[in-house]
Amino acid sequence: MPETDAALVLRRSVRDWLRAYSAPDAEVAVALSGGADSLALTAAAVAEAGAVHALVVDHQLQAGSGRIAEAAAQAALELGCASATVLPVEVTGPGGMEAAARAARYAALDGARAGREVLLAHTLDDQAETVLLGLARGSGPRSLRGMAPHSPPWGRPLLAVRRTDTVRLCADLNLRPHVDPHNSAPEFTRVRLRHEVLPLLEDVLGGGVAAALARTAAQLREDTAVLDALAAELLTTARTPGTGPHPDLEVPPLAAAPAALRRRAIRSWLLEAGARAPGDTTLRAVETLVVRWRGQGAVAVGGGTPARRLVVAREHGRLTLRLRGRADGP
Repeated sequence: MPETDAALVLRRSVRDWLRAYSAPDAEVAVALSGGADSLALTAAAVAEAGAVHALVVDHQLQAGSGRIAEAAAQAALELGCASATVLPVEVTGPGGMEAAARAARYAALDGARAGREVLLAHTLDDQAETVLLGLARGSGPRSLRGMAPHSPPWGRPLLAVRRTDTVRLCADLNLRPHVDPHNSAPEFTRVRLRHEVLPLLEDVLGGGVAAALARTAAQLREDTAVLDALAAELLTTARTPGTGPHPDLEVPPLAAAPAALRRRAIRSWLLEAGARAPGDTTLRAVETLVVRWRGQGAVAVGGGTPARRLVVAREHGRLTLRLRGRADGP
């Protein structure tokens, strides 16, 4: 590795991540797309980790994708990776192409990592885009906290690194990154954020917007961790033992708690029972059974089976979570 400014930035970031979340000589996997970010991460990881195994996901969404994936795998070996594996996937499923591709990618990486941590090349710029998307959804601090540097088995050593540094390192190493045409397709919201919204914000607000958004995400992750720990204590207090696989919750402890903790506890309770990730509307509807009880009926939450839906009701001072036939009504 040349001792250029970009190389020092990337190597320091990977080194700090390994010390904080793994070990300096750890054997890791790297998700390699062939783009500048993941190529730069691979090069820095080879210089800092014990051994690096490149995992190249071929989404098969464009002509010649297999050739591009093989080229990325070859570049990984030339950089010094211990191995490089191409993982073809089929992109299908709900939520649009972006969501389906993401789900297929993570499933393939998880299946091939062989127990190793997988390093992902998300940069500070990606973090800023994620925060803006969360702000647009209005889903609160859980969404605004962005991506974590470590959410096992996924590691993100570059969250403090600008995309310009990864491009510079590739130039320093005479690497030719693949430019994915999807990364400039305006039909994708994240692409428009990257090329239109963030540059406009930087211009209007005088620069530093991406870094400020990333700092905000880091602060919210710290705050959310504290609130989640307190909510877990509340959930433990409210649980009623011996009430089936999904224990009922006593209403009084929930009613006495601050709203932020109460909704977090309810959310965890629903997720444990297999409910789909509840949004703010669902959480507040369940919360009304606690704080504004007027004898109203059950609240349907996402989940259950085609024949039976998952519902929350208030019965004898408790919140109950049951499967109920869809024809039974509220």
